[in-house]
Amino acid sequence: MYQTEEEFLAHYNPNDFERLSMTTDILIFSVSSQEQGNYRKLSEKNFSVLLVKRKDFPYKNKWCLPGGFVKMDETLEECGKRVLKQETGISHIYMEQLYTFSDVNRDPRMRVISTTYMALVDKNRLEGKLLENACWFHVIPVESHDEIVFSLDNGVEHFSFTVKKKQLDKTNTQVQFERVKNEQIAFDHDLVIATGMDRLKNKIEYTDIVFNMMPEDFTLGELQQVYEVILGKKLLDPAFRRIIKNKVEKTDKMKTGEGHRPSYLYRYRGES
Repeated sequence: MYQTEEEFLAHYNPNDFERLSMTTDILIFSVSSQEQGNYRKLSEKNFSVLLVKRKDFPYKNKWCLPGGFVKMDETLEECGKRVLKQETGISHIYMEQLYTFSDVNRDPRMRVISTTYMALVDKNRLEGKLLENACWFHVIPVESHDEIVFSLDNGVEHFSFTVKKKQLDKTNTQVQFERVKNEQIAFDHDLVIATGMDRLKNKIEYTDIVFNMMPEDFTLGELQQVYEVILGKKLLDPAFRRIIKNKVEKTDKMKTGEGHRPSYLYRYRGES
């Protein structure tokens, strides 16, 4: 039995313990406009997730989230920012820690635990181009009973995955997702996408997180569409106005053209 800290450290051997690896994966969401055939209507909003096609095994040629192993001399957040820049070319965007995924068999190479971050961005404000193997996918979730089918499309490839939603505790609304079907998403990143979309959906009504996906100036109609595409439902105008009443301020600028009536532009008021 050791009597002092110094004595313990003198005999300590890290090889006496099993080792595991740590990764950071980044879930990047954005909302973009799709032009309508009818010029009198607002452009339709699409919810998007950024995926990277793997070049190596395991899961070669499958799609995954940007991510990488944590180095010994960096924090989780520093790792996230590094791999984000290396794998996508993106930097200086909003990120928050999402969840730690620790299933024993989540990586076929070794025991790997991943702490994921959720990032939100307005694609139109990104500087430079994405790297060759990174691509935005429009994603549409369709929920039926306790299962959700996620359809993903980048204009060239189209696929889907299905997860099951399971409530962890009857005393709160926290849920966990289990895989039902997945063929194109590597690792457990299908579960990460489902978890992130659920987190964003829950936070959008009581935080200002959505404004990280908006341009500096926007119309109320455009902002309402973003809320609706994330929540997956139409909002009545009075209900929407109550949600954003203290979050935005009107500018003296107007948006004109595009076949509809001129509309005042608004901007995010900022946290009080």
